Formats: sequence, C-alpha cells, structure tokens
Amino acid sequence: MKRKVIFDCDPGVDDGVALLLALSAKHEIDLLGVTTVAGNVSAELTARNACVIREIVGRLDVPIFSGCTKPLVRDPIEAGHFHGESGLGDLPIRALTHHVSSEHAVDFLVRTLIDAAPESMSLVITGPMTNVATALQREPRCVKGIKEFVIMGGARSEGGNITASAEYNIYADPHAAQKIFNAGPRVWAFGLDATHQVRATPARTATLSAIGTPIARAAAQLIEFSNALPANGPREYGSPLHDPCPIVWLIQTELFEFIPCHVDVETESPLTLGHTAVEFRPRADREQNVRWAVRANADGVFSLINRVFQI
Repeated sequence: MKRKVIFDCDPGVDDGVALLLALSAKHEIDLLGVTTVAGNVSAELTARNACVIREIVGRLDVPIFSGCTKPLVRDPIEAGHFHGESGLGDLPIRALTHHVSSEHAVDFLVRTLIDAAPESMSLVITGPMTNVATALQREPRCVKGIKEFVIMGGARSEGGNITASAEYNIYADPHAAQKIFNAGPRVWAFGLDATHQVRATPARTATLSAIGTPIARAAAQLIEFSNALPANGPREYGSPLHDPCPIVWLIQTELFEFIPCHVDVETESPLTLGHTAVEFRPRADREQNVRWAVRANADGVFSLINRVFQI
C-alpha cells in the first residue's frame, strides 16, 4: 500500500533531485501536496523552483503551496552560494504554465492533517522545519493525523556542514527542529552520517545522464552543479546526495539501517546552535523518539533512482 505523503522542502539543488524523484514515483508514493519554505533560497524562489520541477515531470495534478518566509525565532540564513542564484544551479528556469496554489502552506497542512485518518500521513521534510512546526503550534490536533516524520537533517559522527557541529537544515531553524523531534510521531532521520555515504560519483552521474529522459537529464544537471562546488570535496568523490535519501527510503526501506535514539536540538548556544544531540543510550526518562540512519546502500540508492527516472 502506498504511503500518503506531504513533501515539505526548500528547492535547492538536492531538494530539486528529491522532488523530481517524489513526483516521478507515482506508483510508489501517493503525493498529496508539496509545501515549500524559505531555506536554501527565499520563499518566493523555493516555491517557483518547485513549480519548475513539477512541470519537468509533468505532474500538474500535485498542488504546491508556498509557506513561511523566515524561521520561528532566529534570523534567516540562506545557502544560495551552494545552490546558485536561482536555487537550482544552472538548470534553465522555464516560463511556468501553472503556479503555486493560493492557500498558504501552513493552512494546507492544518486542513489536511485535521481531516486525515489517525496516523495516516507521512510528512517528508528536507529543509528547515518551519512550516510543519508552525502548523503544529497553531493547531496541536494536527499531530493525530501524522504517522511519521521522514526528515533530512542533523549530524553526529560527521560533524556539521554549515558550522563545526550543525547541519544546515537544523541550523536554519533549530527551534522548529526541536519541536518536530519531540512532537510525538516517530522520526526517521537521515543526517549527514548517512547521506555522506551516498556520493554522486562521476560514474554514477554519467549513468544517470545516459538514461536520456528529460527528468534524468535534469537530475544529472543538478547533481553536476553540486559536484563542481569546491566545498563538496574532490570531484571524483562526488557530492553527497542528501535530500533524495528520505524519498528513496519511502520506496525501498531496506537500503538504509537505523539505530533508535533520542534527539534534542541546541537552540541557545551561539557556538553550537543547531547541534543535534543524538543519544543512543536508553534512559527511563527519555523516549527513543527517533530512528537515526547510520548506513546507506549507495549502489542500491542510485539503482533505484535510475529505475524511477526511466519513464
């Protein structure tokens, strides 16, 4: 049975690949809507970029809702230097035939989750968690409709990618992340510990590009842009494919291994803001509320992506 999914994201290069995948996997994922948030680039651009990706795939049946323009508490921090001026690297930005829905993303989340059957919805979050945290804050009854959160965010053994100890999505809105980790539903967390194992090497990227479909070519172009960034390390290693990992897991769960844990997020310290404190040791006073990804089958991940994009 297909999971009912809402995908909250901030496209963004690797969010773009993840969204291409989620929209393409219509036989595996029942995608009810896409909500976008300010993060990698502004809220205006992330919403526009999601519409661009939707048109590449031809899934105009999936509504897109633009959401929060700034974090809950901290000042906004964008990452356009990693994602290009548009947020989609050097992917051509086409004129749109369909735009975002008029309803705000938070309103859509509240309405959909309140009306959902108990524990029936999977919420995938691959950007700052502001939209979902705001929805739960506005209407706590939303939580009853959520089966699980499937997130890309956090780091433990790998250290951070925006500061010494923080991963970008958590750092961009740590207060929202703390709310999500402790909201109640199970969290499946794909942090840098796992996503750094999924590298888009030149050989893997070439295989993807050779599929030749417009979707595969767009994905390969986004990945190549990321591969060329010095911050992602030597080009022959390939850039980490962060945000597609949660979508891949929805389709083929056995490609990842997890350890149960409790996660809290640092929200006060200027030095370690956004740090994810991942506690594997069981404690009577703390529920192991998170399943933390520790291993990924990179060959399996790319094999699945190639299969889905052969459409």
